[in-house]
Amino acid sequence: MYEEDFPIRLAKLRAQKGVSARDMSLSIGQNAGYINNIENGKALPSMSSFFFICEYLKISPQEFFDTDSGQPEDLRELISNLKQLDPLYLKSISALVEGLVKKSKS
Repeated sequence: MYEEDFPIRLAKLRAQKGVSARDMSLSIGQNAGYINNIENGKALPSMSSFFFICEYLKISPQEFFDTDSGQPEDLRELISNLKQLDPLYLKSISALVEGLVKKSKS
């Protein structure tokens, strides 16, 4: 399963960052075609290279595999900010989000 999903997830996250596969490859210290080979299913990264990929994308390995999160970096920042709020504000924001979710489903 991961062998099929990994290239798709990498391509999506890289595209969201707005960087080419070539530039990303070179930025993480690999040859110019490295990321392209992964995205085309020709290779999988080593564990250390995977950590460099996550670091480059500014996400954790857990966030990489959380395919329900389309914008992991934005979500992490939002959660960090929410943790700093007064409980009353947090409850208000929670109610607002619940309303938005219900509205988007209808």
